[in-house]
Amino acid sequence: MKALFTRGRAARVAAVAGALSLTLSVAACGGGSGSNPLQNGGSSASAAPADTVVVGSANFPESQIIAEIYAGAINGAGGKASTKPNIGSREVYIKALTEGSIDVVPDYSGNLLQYFDKSSTAVSADDITKALPGKLPSGLKALDTSKAEDKDAMVVTKATAQKYNLKSIDDMGKVCDQLTIGGPPEFQERAYGLPGLKSKYNCTPKAFEPYSDGGGPVTQKALLDDKVQVADIFTTTPAIKDNDLVVLEDPKNNFIAQQVLPLIKDGKLSSQATDALNKVSAQLTTDDLINLNRMVSGDAKTSPKDAAAQWLKQKGITK
Repeated sequence: MKALFTRGRAARVAAVAGALSLTLSVAACGGGSGSNPLQNGGSSASAAPADTVVVGSANFPESQIIAEIYAGAINGAGGKASTKPNIGSREVYIKALTEGSIDVVPDYSGNLLQYFDKSSTAVSADDITKALPGKLPSGLKALDTSKAEDKDAMVVTKATAQKYNLKSIDDMGKVCDQLTIGGPPEFQERAYGLPGLKSKYNCTPKAFEPYSDGGGPVTQKALLDDKVQVADIFTTTPAIKDNDLVVLEDPKNNFIAQQVLPLIKDGKLSSQATDALNKVSAQLTTDDLINLNRMVSGDAKTSPKDAAAQWLKQKGITK
């Protein structure tokens, strides 16, 4: 068996990431003078913003890497930023962003749109980007989307693909009652999860096995050991290539476009901070995500902060 890697994700973290016991502060981190050029000063003393931009992340390494990139870009532009990693799933970090315990979080355009608009029919990157601003609640704002995309995928081993003649999720639907699917617990309820497989591909699996590692090593080992025959693994996961896994085609667009973007607390960041984050989005690519994930979750065991610093320097965003 080749080395296993985590999503690098939702979301996708250690195998114990299911313990989402982090206490979320309702208030933003300590008040400040508003003199930091990357924080809006605000006219009301009682609403003065914190001195430091707090960048949160979801409970998987890729989100942590991107959060470190965002914080590094803000710091490199002369501001003050810190990170609050491994907050949890979208349900948890949206609450943290809304309540003000974080100011920025990396997210993925398609799933973010569906989170706030479960009836959305947008599937392409352009359509999602156009629809998203009008569906976000007051107080939240999406900045520029990047070319980098990381989306959920139905992944099988070559042996399973050959046994059931699987090339697409359409093919999977025909034998779905013989297959056990593994994925994060929320996959059971989210629109693109089991409900989407049922409605679009008439796929009701034999069983579902929840794993709380965001498509990481526990999920991957279950797939490779045939404890599950299909796994929800993210497309920027190096393990797909390294273990010669098969990503099933999705002709009915159950898994819609997922461009990486910064989601922010509206009114918290100045134009300089916003520009710093948009500069990241202008340069971040899917290949970058795969390489960063490999650095952090592969044999090198680079920390998310160090991997982010290397990327920022390579792109000329920091010196």
